[in-house]
Amino acid sequence: MARERVAEYPRPPRLERSTRRVRVVLGGATIVDSTACWRVLETFHPPTWYIPRDAFVPGSLRDAPGRSFCEWKGEAEYLDLIGGGVTAPRAGWSYPAPTPAFAPIAGHVALYAGKVDACFVDEERVTPQPGGFYGGWITVDVEGPFKGVPGTAGW
Repeated sequence: MARERVAEYPRPPRLERSTRRVRVVLGGATIVDSTACWRVLETFHPPTWYIPRDAFVPGSLRDAPGRSFCEWKGEAEYLDLIGGGVTAPRAGWSYPAPTPAFAPIAGHVALYAGKVDACFVDEERVTPQPGGFYGGWITVDVEGPFKGVPGTAGW
């Protein structure tokens, strides 16, 4: 299997279409199953996966308070994820009006793998990007070092 080195990902980030199967489980229930996602690839970050809103089970997304700003993508809104009787507060985010370079991710949702039961790419369970601030998903085909652990803020 070919490995991607995150140190070789670009800055500014690159947007890449993916047909790999992405599944998300919360409260023991599958709330997403899609092969129509986008990946954002940025230097020293494992890929962040953006999933179409219509791939989420109805009722599994709820607007949450707060906004943030990304210099590349624009203003993000946050979402609670709901599944199997469990709510994961602010576990997802979306760019309703992203910058032109990231226009394809409008109507898509990214999420923190560490705030749900499990996220899978194909049948591999992903590891959340370290540190809890970034939302990258680590799979066996992605090689670090990864930004997010203590001491990496200046990378």
